[in-house]
Amino acid sequence: MNVATASTAPLRRRSLGAILLEFLGSMNLAIALLVAVAIASVIGTVILQNQPYIDYVSRFGGFWFEVFRLLGLYDVYSAGWFLGILGFLVISTTVCVYRNGPSKLREMRHYRVNARYHSLNAFHHRREWQRDAARDTLAERAAQVLAADGFRLRRKEHGDHLVIAGMRGTANRAGYLFTHVAVVVICIGGLIDGNVGLKIKEQTGRVEALTDDMLISEIPPESRLAPSETISFRGTRTVPEGATVNSVTLNLRDGYVLQELPFAIEVTDFRIQYYPTGQPKSFESDLVIHDERLEAPLEQTIAVNHPLIYDGYAIYQSSFGDGGSKLVLRAWPLGAVGEPSEIAGAVFEHLTLNTPRGPLVLELDDFRLFNINPEEEEGSTKKFRNWGPSYSYKLRRPTGEAREYTTYMLPVEREGRRFFMSGVRSTPSEPFRYLRIPADPKGSVQRFMAFHHFLQDAGARRAVVENSARRTFAAVEDAEPALHGQLVRHLGQLLDDFARGGMDAVISRMQAQMSEQQLEQVGAAYLQALRGIAAAAYREVLRAEGVDVEAGVNDAADQQFFDDAFEALGVLPNYGAPVFLQLADFTHIEATGLQITRSPGKNLVYLGCVLLIGGIFVMFYIHHDRVWVYLDRQGDRARILFAASTNRRRLDFDRRFEHLAARLEDIL
Repeated sequence: MNVATASTAPLRRRSLGAILLEFLGSMNLAIALLVAVAIASVIGTVILQNQPYIDYVSRFGGFWFEVFRLLGLYDVYSAGWFLGILGFLVISTTVCVYRNGPSKLREMRHYRVNARYHSLNAFHHRREWQRDAARDTLAERAAQVLAADGFRLRRKEHGDHLVIAGMRGTANRAGYLFTHVAVVVICIGGLIDGNVGLKIKEQTGRVEALTDDMLISEIPPESRLAPSETISFRGTRTVPEGATVNSVTLNLRDGYVLQELPFAIEVTDFRIQYYPTGQPKSFESDLVIHDERLEAPLEQTIAVNHPLIYDGYAIYQSSFGDGGSKLVLRAWPLGAVGEPSEIAGAVFEHLTLNTPRGPLVLELDDFRLFNINPEEEEGSTKKFRNWGPSYSYKLRRPTGEAREYTTYMLPVEREGRRFFMSGVRSTPSEPFRYLRIPADPKGSVQRFMAFHHFLQDAGARRAVVENSARRTFAAVEDAEPALHGQLVRHLGQLLDDFARGGMDAVISRMQAQMSEQQLEQVGAAYLQALRGIAAAAYREVLRAEGVDVEAGVNDAADQQFFDDAFEALGVLPNYGAPVFLQLADFTHIEATGLQITRSPGKNLVYLGCVLLIGGIFVMFYIHHDRVWVYLDRQGDRARILFAASTNRRRLDFDRRFEHLAARLEDIL
């Protein structure tokens, strides 16, 4: 007996390149990358992109602002991780097309005319008959039926048998290529428009973002980008009427860079229409493009959703704002006695104010002609109310610290009374805290300021305290003279504290001089005494106006004014400004907000979308069907095997196969 021994060949180890190619072209990786892109797109839709960082701080707060900043969520589509995902998706999909594309193309041309009887007999869709007719005759009849049903046929003789193979819907395989190529094309378009070049320049230190406001002419070269340096960008620029610009600003992290344009844009006119409520209805701008390459300047009007497309640049009407309105301010001194002074300036200007607390820089930030705010009055039929013109500014100390203010020009009705509203906040993340100065019967702040300045006059305060103490002792029999001096001293101290530090200073002194038990017993009496002495000062202010107050302040309106003024004076030191800057007059200058984009990748994205839609349509609505007719001899008779397959199981193919089988049976 011979024993044969066979040597076992070692298993072939796959190369690292083959393993990497399989990983990059895997379906699981592609799906994971697509899901990541979809999630990032949702985030980019929910979070408004490319806004100033100060807006995000105000919206999310300091903690979440920093978290989102580290994740790059304020510029998702240009974030490094997002561009990396797009690049990886391009590689993965390209590898997938490289690996599977040739086989799909071969399937479109390969009719499989070498199919064997046993393999066809194993198909789910099959029928078999035997006939006495000649094989060639049966083959011609079967070919007629299949061709009439839309199949393209190939025929091959194999000696003892004949195979007719047919296909229809071969474009289904092209759908696979279209969809995968579409993903590659769309991602490449996204990479182009993702401003990868600017990100690389930033990482390599070839461009530096600015964080301070400065004139365009003062921006250094390292913060400028020439038109030839960027393939794509999305920038904004606010242009006043009559002005011409040839650059836009691009937000870059917490700063900006200047993108120069190869042409100039002039805004000849800006128009805005309002609803009766004061809310903007529509706005449009008349633009003139100045370019040396043009024989004559190009004039066009743009509106929302109706941009101007020129030389690959799209100019959109995105917003509107102030164009440097001229303001006249009346500066009322706070914490000191003095007459108001007038200050003339314009929005975006920085002015120096000399105050008793030292010099301050007044930064005029914005002016708004209309302010539509929710209606808070109970029983009102209106949902919103126009508070009228307002302006925003900052008061900056020499140390750099600043407080932001927004002040309304006209008195606003609140709870049936009218107040001059001025909001203040220390940081952009805080809400505005409003100082409410009551308007006098003339609709001005003069009476309140007269009351405030009266309390700032130490001599006037002393006279009021002494007169009040004298009247009090005149009404008390057998009052000890020593108590008069004590009363004058205590009342004077209360009024001095209130005039200098408001209600907080009064309460702090009471807490320092009294125990908790004493505060509960006499604290209310002290505050009542302060209110009484302040009312006496208010009567002196009314007397100076010519109001008869000999019998006291009995008029309900005057009494209400005193209550509101006393409350405002109690919190006035928290206002944090040495002056109250009242808006006295203005000349409104409007400006249009333009968004200028250059996005050559969008054409690739459009092409990719067309390919994607076409590919999906082809894959879903065009089915790749195959049929075979196998003919041979079984004794004296011809044997016919009819088999069919499709790229997916579906009920309509079952019915169609049965129909074809019935027709073949009839004709055979």
